[in-house]
Amino acid sequence: MTGGPHIVRDVMTADVVSVDRDTPFKELVRLLRQRGVSALPVVGADGRVAGVVSEADLLPKEEFRDSDPSRLTQMRRLDDMLKAGSVLAADLMTAPALTVAEDDTLSRAARVMAGAKVKRLPVVDADGRLRGIVSRGDLLKVFLREDEDIAEEVRREIVGYVFPGEPSPVRVAVADGAVTLSGRVADTARIPVASRLVRSVEGVVDVRWDLDRPAADHGEPAVAEPRS
Repeated sequence: MTGGPHIVRDVMTADVVSVDRDTPFKELVRLLRQRGVSALPVVGADGRVAGVVSEADLLPKEEFRDSDPSRLTQMRRLDDMLKAGSVLAADLMTAPALTVAEDDTLSRAARVMAGAKVKRLPVVDADGRLRGIVSRGDLLKVFLREDEDIAEEVRREIVGYVFPGEPSPVRVAVADGAVTLSGRVADTARIPVASRLVRSVEGVVDVRWDLDRPAADHGEPAVAEPRS
């Protein structure tokens, strides 16, 4: 994985199993187990994502199998009670489906997942048709990016503009995703700006500074600033 920024299309799983509204309960369970996933997108006749059936949508059937819930429980969990008596995907699914677009950024997909507390999201095109699935694990793929790819992007896209010069007064080194910027900076007000920009580069896990101090008047050698 090189270059940036990356979008959902770059990391999503395109080979995704989907079901239609008439898929029966037992087939849903079989597909979830067979594919090793926790949710299945439900697609309408027009190819658009209508909803998602998850393991949580199917569990009420087992939960309420031999119980006689109180009236208060039935009122509080009406949706679950209805799903417990349902047998088709159309009645079991959670709708409308929470989706992301294939050209959304990975950070937006991560925010949607975190906000909804879900592990995966259907990916749709501009017309709402299913294009794939993106999971938490897919979003973490950016952290497998090669260190040299990260370093090259930081040098080219950030250091070259924030700290211009030939050669640039700021050097870039990357180890296990941690970026270290070293050298001498005349305008220290640019350091926080550069830090924010570097942190936004995909694959970066930390940003450190190791700057040279100006040599003392009596000729003492410069020493490195402590890392932050």
